[in-house]
Amino acid sequence: MSSILTNNGAMVALQTLKSVNSSLSDTTSAISTGKKVANAKQNAAVWAISKTMESDVNGFKSVKESLSLGESTVAVARNATETVTDLLGQMKERIVAAQGDNVDRTKLQAEVSELRDQIGSVVGAAQFNGLNLVNGGGNTDVLASLDRDASGNVTASSITVAAQDLSVGGYSAKAVLAGSDNVSTDEDAAGFTMDKDSGTGTLVIDSTTDNFAAGDKISININDQSVSYTVQESDLDPSGTYDAAHTDALVAVGLKNAVDQLGIQGVDIDYDSTAANTLSFITGTGADAADRDITVSAQFSNAGSGGLAALSAIDVSTAGGAAAALGNIESLITTTIDAAAAFGTVESRISTQNDFVSKLSDSLTSGIGSMVDADMEETSARLQALQVQQQLATQSLSIANQAPQQLLSLFR
Repeated sequence: MSSILTNNGAMVALQTLKSVNSSLSDTTSAISTGKKVANAKQNAAVWAISKTMESDVNGFKSVKESLSLGESTVAVARNATETVTDLLGQMKERIVAAQGDNVDRTKLQAEVSELRDQIGSVVGAAQFNGLNLVNGGGNTDVLASLDRDASGNVTASSITVAAQDLSVGGYSAKAVLAGSDNVSTDEDAAGFTMDKDSGTGTLVIDSTTDNFAAGDKISININDQSVSYTVQESDLDPSGTYDAAHTDALVAVGLKNAVDQLGIQGVDIDYDSTAANTLSFITGTGADAADRDITVSAQFSNAGSGGLAALSAIDVSTAGGAAAALGNIESLITTTIDAAAAFGTVESRISTQNDFVSKLSDSLTSGIGSMVDADMEETSARLQALQVQQQLATQSLSIANQAPQQLLSLFR
């Protein structure tokens, strides 16, 4: 049955044309945007997953920047420790040279002092973006990853870089020499020059104002010879609490014994425990007293004031100082080698993590593309087919619209 009121053929052709035009619109959009899923309307599940992954990729960009910054910071610290190790090696050469008798120790000591100053300069300058990992500062954390669990919770993980203390500590200002000759402030070292005829000088060990700590050292130089006493942990707490008199007595007796072992002719040292642990130096004793002027000085150094604080005590201007320096330099070199190895290890870890994050980011980006990117070859072929279908649908609609005209011939 034909009807001039209802053109079923035209309606079918029209719906077909609309469908073709809709598909053609989607295909054109995919070509222009490069995506087969450009919004949530097209595929809500795929779009949601892709947006979550895209946010992770953006987060990993910040992680890579953090890792690059951390790697550069650690590289500066490692280079500094390696440089300090080389400088200590040069210092060791001078110390070894000073072991002989027929050498100019004054010139060697001048070179040692210059090398020590250079080490201090290297340590002070070893910073990146204001962070120095070798001057005794604190540890730092480098953002290493963003971890997402099955529930969608995200946590940040970090790589901790342990700081190394290579600072060249000087002498401490603890008030433990109060009452000693020529001490006016805590900063002063006790020092006095004694005449060869009945000269005297006193050194008072008194830590009641400022407690000793394990590793603290009192050094005494008598002309070309040097002795010292280093406070041990066992010296500090005989009863579980700090006992100043107990520790002071051990230090004073230790120093007296060390001086006595030097066997210096023409000088005696007397220890009086009742007079605030006082050490009294007296010249004018012995057979060759008339042939010697003696200078006694004491300085307090805190072993905790710098990882390379012992550099301050290295003095090769005397035979005794050169011998002591030979033992000290080995421990200092070991300290810097260990520090360089630690920095090298963590720098390698950061570099590996940086490479991994870069590859992970690329993998995520590739995964996102496989879900939402348009296959341009397939889309191009579809476009050609849809354009033909559009033309055919248009032609069909035109033919269907002409069908009622054919009914006029029945009324002629």
